[in-house]
This record gives sequence, structure tokens and C-alpha cells, in this order.
Amino acid sequence: MLPDVIETERLLLRPFEPDDARALFGWFSLPEVARWSGTGEPMRDVEEAEARIARMPERRGTHPAAAILAVCPDASAPPVGMVMLVPIPASAGVERGGGVGDWEVGWHLHPRSWGRGYATEAASALLERATSAGLPHVVAVTHPDNAPSQAVCRRLGMTDLGLRDDWYDRMLRAFVLPLPAVGTRAPHQ
Repeated sequence: MLPDVIETERLLLRPFEPDDARALFGWFSLPEVARWSGTGEPMRDVEEAEARIARMPERRGTHPAAAILAVCPDASAPPVGMVMLVPIPASAGVERGGGVGDWEVGWHLHPRSWGRGYATEAASALLERATSAGLPHVVAVTHPDNAPSQAVCRRLGMTDLGLRDDWYDRMLRAFVLPLPAVGTRAPHQ
């Protein structure tokens, strides 16, 4: 069984709680964060954040590797972002992964936390989780203009696949990281 809570060198990654709605709203209400996610529209009220937290178990699914976690600088601090390892929906008419499907690693952080390496550190922990679960590879998709997230993908060792419309019925810059079989990978740096 994979843990629900992950501790990295500097971060605590834990499941979201209903009380985290205000923090989640705090970053997804900002245009500079929302522009890279979903519709690109900022959240308008905290109820949207509450609804998003309530939908997280459904989005995550039941696979033991799946996770949507709050990124906290320490156990007493509110979340400054989120990181996820989830099944990624293929675009209409696209068959991916030989029927197994693809897995996405992703992140969203409050701008006050940008440039500190939190996205790379949190995503690295989820790549270890994906490897432990025996997933064959992980993808990341970014808005074509999101150079900072693309830099994170490169720091994670992911290969740039260029612009693709394989997922989310949108043209996105995609990255992939093949994962070795369990027991053959050195710890991720």
C-alpha cells in the first residue's frame, strides 16, 4: 500500500481537507495561476474550491498510485500548492497506452512559492510513487506558453514530445518519462 502522506526534504504532501478550500481558492483565483489550468478562468468564489476538493476522490480514481496532494512547507502551514498523479483522459478518438491509458504528473503553486523548487521536489516524490506502483511511464502536459512548467518537466528528466492533442481535447506541449520496472531504478534526484 502506498502512503497517503509523503514527506520530502522540505515538504509535506498530504491529501486535501475541506478546510484547505480557502488556500486552494487563494491560488486558483489568481489569473497568473488559472491561465495554465483547465479553462484558464480564475475561480470566482471559495465555493468553487470546496467543490474541486469534493471532486478530488473521483478525479483520482481507485488505483493505489493515484494521488492529489496538498503541498505544504511544513505540517502546520496551509497548502501553497498541489501536486497530482492521476489518469489523464485521452482526447476523443485517441487510443493511448494499449488500452491501459496514460498517467499524468502535474502541479499548481501559489506565485509566492514559485522559483523555490517546490514543483520539482513534489513531482519527484510522485514519480517515485509511480515507479513503486509499476507504472510504465508518466506524462506531463502544459499550456504551450507555460515555459516555467516546461522547465520543471526538463528538470524531472522528461522528454519533450512537442505540441500534441492526445489529451484533454486540446493542443498542449507534452512531456514523457519512461519509468523502469520496480526494483531497477536508483532514487530520483
